[in-house]
Amino acid sequence: MPPLSLLIKPASGSCNLRCTYCFYADEAQKRQFPTFGFMSDATMHSLVDFCLREGEGVCTLAFQGGEPTLMGVEFYQRLSGYVSSQPNPRGVQFRYAIQTNGTLLDEAWCRWLAENHVLVGLSLDGPREIHDRYRLDPAGKGTFDRVMAAAKLMEQHGVEFNILTVATGLSARSGQKIANFFRKNGFGYQQFIECLDPLDEAPGGQPYSLTPERYAQFLKATFDAWYQDFQAGKPTYNRYFENLLMVLAGQTPESCSMQGHCANHLVVEADGSVYPCDFYVLDRWKLGSICTNSLAQLEQQRHALGFLEASLPVPPACRACRWYPLCRNGCRRNRDEATGVNRFCGAYKGFLEYAYPRLAQVYQELCRRAGRA
Repeated sequence: MPPLSLLIKPASGSCNLRCTYCFYADEAQKRQFPTFGFMSDATMHSLVDFCLREGEGVCTLAFQGGEPTLMGVEFYQRLSGYVSSQPNPRGVQFRYAIQTNGTLLDEAWCRWLAENHVLVGLSLDGPREIHDRYRLDPAGKGTFDRVMAAAKLMEQHGVEFNILTVATGLSARSGQKIANFFRKNGFGYQQFIECLDPLDEAPGGQPYSLTPERYAQFLKATFDAWYQDFQAGKPTYNRYFENLLMVLAGQTPESCSMQGHCANHLVVEADGSVYPCDFYVLDRWKLGSICTNSLAQLEQQRHALGFLEASLPVPPACRACRWYPLCRNGCRRNRDEATGVNRFCGAYKGFLEYAYPRLAQVYQELCRRAGRA
């Protein structure tokens, strides 16, 4: 059995910011109940009990939102305390991660994060003029200064964190500028995700929409920066490029969007309800509840709904493409319903044609260093 990993939304879709492109705010409005409130201690106990009962080896609890820090650090202190107090005959090891906008982090938060070795994902879209375009507070003011203060505070406390950046139509024109900004600030661990258009809308209709052409431009620019860092002996971590190296090595990429099909994810909402993917926390895809169902029952419902199976077919255009073994047709959320082809297909093709020789060079150099060449 693979290690158990749960993505948990303890504050549901509640957030103290009003980011223009927030996919979860859009997603929540398409459910019968847009919010499930804040997770109770009883549900939190059921969550931990589920992991102790169903887990084996390492169990990862990754908190997301909305904004999970709205729960207050006391909630997480009670959670880690409850984990420590319970019988654990299976020897399950708990690891924690949290994705946050950082604006509520303080000394108490950073102490808990450091003491519990929590991996933090900090949402930062780049320098001020890019970040503050879409990542706004309820008053419509930018949040750049508060996020940078959170990064500094975490560094002071020795908290391990990486940067999560949403690639929009705006930021895609400034890939090199963003990379230089992260390099200047010592942010060596980066993850870029494609901005999502609202569900049930034709793509490309929003001011922030990311087009395939601009995404190709963004990938090329950020790859150039990543490659330059590698060549200079100061490598940085970029999740997408690192996953491409995993594919070249014959390994299964850890990013589900590069596996060619959906993975067996479990997303837990604040009331304990479970869904198969962060992009599909919708009524029709509910698998059950962490409070009442076993892991086997949740997986049985996933199969009954055909969620994973719907992502398996490979379009004829992909089968004939030189780059399919690397791109794997990307995330299901971005696939065209009629053709099954990812809307960023052109971006992936253009980028891989541009970057593959140097990507292969990096892979060969890493093999040589490891004595496998």
